[in-house]
Amino acid sequence: MPLLSFPARLESLARADPDRPAVTCLGDTLTRRSLQSDATRLARELRDLGVGPGDFVTVALPNSVDWFVAYIACWMLGAVPQPTSAKLPARELAAIVELAGSKVVVGAPEAVVDLLPPGTATIPLGYRPDPAISDEPLPDVTSPAWKAPTSGGSTGRPKLIVSGDPAVVDTDAPLGLGLVHDGAMMMPGPLYHNGPAVWACQALLAGNHVVLLPRFDAEATLASIEEHGCDIVYMVPTMMKRILRLDPEVRLGFDLSSIRIVWHLAEPCPAWLKQEWIDWLGAERIFELYAGTEAQAVTIITGTEWLEHRGSVGRVTTGEMKICDENGNELAAGEQGEVWMRSTRGTPTYEYVGADAKTLGGGWESLGDIGWFDADGYLYLGDRVADMILSGGANIYPAEVEHALNEHPDVHSCAVIGLPHDDRGNDVHAIVQADPDVAPESELLAFLAERLVAYKLPRTIEYVDEPLRDDAGKVRRSALRAERMTSA
Repeated sequence: MPLLSFPARLESLARADPDRPAVTCLGDTLTRRSLQSDATRLARELRDLGVGPGDFVTVALPNSVDWFVAYIACWMLGAVPQPTSAKLPARELAAIVELAGSKVVVGAPEAVVDLLPPGTATIPLGYRPDPAISDEPLPDVTSPAWKAPTSGGSTGRPKLIVSGDPAVVDTDAPLGLGLVHDGAMMMPGPLYHNGPAVWACQALLAGNHVVLLPRFDAEATLASIEEHGCDIVYMVPTMMKRILRLDPEVRLGFDLSSIRIVWHLAEPCPAWLKQEWIDWLGAERIFELYAGTEAQAVTIITGTEWLEHRGSVGRVTTGEMKICDENGNELAAGEQGEVWMRSTRGTPTYEYVGADAKTLGGGWESLGDIGWFDADGYLYLGDRVADMILSGGANIYPAEVEHALNEHPDVHSCAVIGLPHDDRGNDVHAIVQADPDVAPESELLAFLAERLVAYKLPRTIEYVDEPLRDDAGKVRRSALRAERMTSA
């Protein structure tokens, strides 16, 4: 089996076609050869700072060609890239670095330097290695884990999810994720999140031109797809909604004929939103995947299947899943409970640092999602156990209320949480990014009343100016709730 380390694979691609674009972020492009050269120079600098095989290197860079340079430099030393948001508060970043025991922080802001553990080296944002440093290939070595992203989950406490996969690729194996050799991928999502990093890195290893944006912009995404002839696109529902909200003359003015597959994942997709994308681009081009960063099991559904199983996230394609009640008893098709997953491969898919898995015994683990299977084996998701609102004895799933709110044309983003109530236990509280003069509370409640049963309607609505989800579609409801509990 022709296994190559990631650096060896990328070097072989550079030898085959050195001038082919490898990564583009707006007007900044690195060819395959220039990417290898820059990464080799940075790897030599990291080595001088003490980085070696198995060491963690925190990568706190925004979407940029530099992000890929840093990742590849880590792999060249057998180190493990550990991505974080470039916008993290200094103390939160320092806590992650301490948890990881990182030798170096790439993209470290000045504010964090004095907070880092003693001996931690830093490389500032915007740094480029001296061109005088040799770019001769380093000895081949394989990272024991190709990534180690962080996740706060529902608790808000950071943990590392260290991949169980070394940085090797089987060049004879079929490509996953619908990739083709030497294609082009549009990646508008933030690379510090697991999904964007997985799609982008796998695309790079398949010889694809990876096209980035510094941050998501609806019109710029469509323009980049047209300009670079991207055949595969990564989305989250938040992005999909913003694109649909473009003026139709703008949205429909771009040539998107190059697209073969639009993947969407990371957050539940409302049925109305998915239907609009299917109507626009065709069911055969819309794909959805459900899994955790831990990758114990995966479901996939095509747009064509979804039309027959509306609302489903697909059938299990990797690993095993089952639905259990609160006592761990497996439930029949149609019964709702907690989703449990189990890997079927012989080696672990991940390792936690700073947390323990929620287990059921027999290798079964839970990420805290609620769901059910239909009679054909298609999975449907409700929400997370930790986010469920118990009000007056009724279970209310925030995602369902959010989906209904997001249908309103003047709601840009929203989050729904439960706030304590002396009588009912909790009340549904909606936080909405919208203009209260354009979308007043009375109008939003009337709009929701046409879509939700009365007990699911928000008792209170709060208006905010800033987006409530990041560019990866993530919202931390526990933090929103804690902020409002503290200020109450």
